[in-house]
This record gives sequence, structure tokens and C-alpha cells, in this order.
Amino acid sequence: MSVRVVLADDQPLVRTGLRVLMADTPDIVVVGEAATGAEAVRLAAEVAPDMVVMDIRMPELDGIEATRRLTADQPDVRSLILTTFDDDDSVYAALRAGASGFLVKDMALEAILDAIRVVAAGDGLIAPSVTRRLIEEFAGRPEPAPPPPPPSGITDREREVLTLVGRGLSNAEIAGELCIAVATAKAHVARLFTKLGARDRVHLVIAAYEAGLVTPTR
Repeated sequence: MSVRVVLADDQPLVRTGLRVLMADTPDIVVVGEAATGAEAVRLAAEVAPDMVVMDIRMPELDGIEATRRLTADQPDVRSLILTTFDDDDSVYAALRAGASGFLVKDMALEAILDAIRVVAAGDGLIAPSVTRRLIEEFAGRPEPAPPPPPPSGITDREREVLTLVGRGLSNAEIAGELCIAVATAKAHVARLFTKLGARDRVHLVIAAYEAGLVTPTR
């Protein structure tokens, strides 16, 4: 089954370039394009994509606020942010708004396509070395409101699994660490999604950091 994507960027050349590059990729289909954040939210409601690949800086409504509205109004649609390495503040804000990950515009085509597939599957983080750095920085920054309390209603084993997810381990690595079957690790992760109301592994990682189960490294 193909991943249905809306491209949201105020630069026509960026949208055209991505659309042309994806044209020969049978498992990723561009179903719409938007030049503003508000247009992206409206279009997503009309065409029901699997994901919106969203630029951050757009007129009318920026990508962060568009992501916040998109994830609130259309929880089945994922937002994948377009950003640059030196724009970390926007990435932190986007993750808090509900983004499922981020891309860097100068990434190789195959890396971008793989990132879209990974986020569509909800099965991992984008560019682990970069993602871990960003989330560690994100988790260590003070919030205007007090952080949420440690997760309640989860078992000791689920807490262990959440800690390992927060460290960036895959289901197979979690299974090896805890000496359990991969299927069992996957079941624990699935229950954590439900109990913590997380959209994907990015937000499980954030929950682990905010609960103090994983300590950001410097």
C-alpha cells in the first residue's frame, strides 16, 4: 500500500522537486500540494493523506501551528517537518506540537524517502544520530509549565521498555536487552502507545525523557 503524502512548502521549486523525485517511487504518492500552513490543514482534511511533509516557515500559518492543528483535528495524519540543522528551536516546538519527525532539506533523496516510510510506519526515529541530539536538547530545556508526572498506570516491565525506547533502541534491541521475544517487546510498545496516548516512537522518547526515565547527555 502506498504512503499518501501532501507536500507543504511556500517555495514552488521545493514542492516541484520533491514531487518529481517521488514520481518514480511506487510506494509513495503525492496527493496534494500546499503553499501555506493553513492550506495544508485544509487540504489534509479534503484528501485524507497519511502524512503532510511540512515546511516550518510558511505564510498565513507556519508549519508548527499547522502541525498543532493538524494533529489535534486529524490524529490519523502524521506531520513530518522540513527543517535545517541549525534551527533546533523550531524542531523542539514542532515535536511539542505533535510532529512525528523531521527531515533536513539537503538530505539525499533515498534518505528522504526512507524517512517518509519510517514515519508512516510509526516504527522509529528519523536520522537517529541527529534525532537523539535534538530530543536530548529538547528534553533538557525548561518548559514554562511544570513537566508532567512520571507515567502512571504502566507496569514495571512497560516502564523498562519505555526507558529503552527513550534510549533509542529498536524492538529487536529491546528484546535482546530484556531477554524477551521481539513480538513481546512489540506488544509492550503497542500498549505504551495506548496508555500514554503517544502517536509514535518519537513521542514515546519524549515521554521517557520528560518522566526522568532517561537523562539527557551533554
